[in-house]
Amino acid sequence: MLVTAALPDGASSALRAAGIEVVGGDPGRDLDATALLEAVAEFDGIVCQLRDTIDEQVLGAGAAGRLRVVGTVSVGVDHIDLVAAARLGVEVCHTPGVLDESTADLAFLLVLGASRLAWDAELELRQGRWGGWELTHRLGHDVHGAVLGLVGFGRIGRAVARRAYGFGMTVLHHARRDTGVDGFVARLDDLLGQVDVLSLHVPLTEATRHLIGRRELALLKPGAVLVNTARGPVVDEGALVDALESGSLFAAGLDVYEREPEIDPRLLAAPRTMLLPHIGSATGPTRLRMAQLACEGVLDVLSGRRPSHPARRW
Repeated sequence: MLVTAALPDGASSALRAAGIEVVGGDPGRDLDATALLEAVAEFDGIVCQLRDTIDEQVLGAGAAGRLRVVGTVSVGVDHIDLVAAARLGVEVCHTPGVLDESTADLAFLLVLGASRLAWDAELELRQGRWGGWELTHRLGHDVHGAVLGLVGFGRIGRAVARRAYGFGMTVLHHARRDTGVDGFVARLDDLLGQVDVLSLHVPLTEATRHLIGRRELALLKPGAVLVNTARGPVVDEGALVDALESGSLFAAGLDVYEREPEIDPRLLAAPRTMLLPHIGSATGPTRLRMAQLACEGVLDVLSGRRPSHPARRW
């Protein structure tokens, strides 16, 4: 099995115990795209991360050799060509469930931080620009009593909702199908005009790319806050920056970006933003369990068992 980047200690122990040779995964020696393409045909399985592009070319090269399974240390699978994988008979496994609570914690951190302008305030303090307490300085928005709108109501969205209830928020949500849960709004446009904070929890597909663009941002209530812990391209960043600069959007909290790891300089300079480097699931226990689950999926396939978490098109 090929590992494209270092895994947490102990993550691949089940594979090693089963007698599977694990190659790669050395700290500081991540496999680049060229090396991956050259090596893939020599392996029965790959454990990759979401920064690895597992496209038709890589899958084709692997399937022409020994490749049977790809396990990704992520819930999202937009970096993997699932159509090509299915056609070539390569199983793809991912890691849903184990990162829900950690990602929801981070999403709510962004809800709080963006609404209260915490990043701007901290930066002012660290740069020595704070002149002391002022009655009308750095006035943010209350989170308690506000209306939270969730776009996507899967495991992470529901976990964010639980946190919001604890803060006395009203929670509305939009999903592809009626959830049967109080607060469901069938049309996204109808949701946008009702919320004080909009938090995104959908996978990246062609249907969700730029789901929140200039038109949708204009439908938000004046002074709304946008939070994105889903995937960067779900939001049109250019339109987002324009809304922040004009003041029609009060603030934004982002953990994901359109062209990671590159960040649009306009976004870096935009006012009232809290920006984090894709750390939604970044706790030690969560990342370890994610890596273990990816390895277990690979082991299941190589052992002739059905994996517990096969990836399917959304």
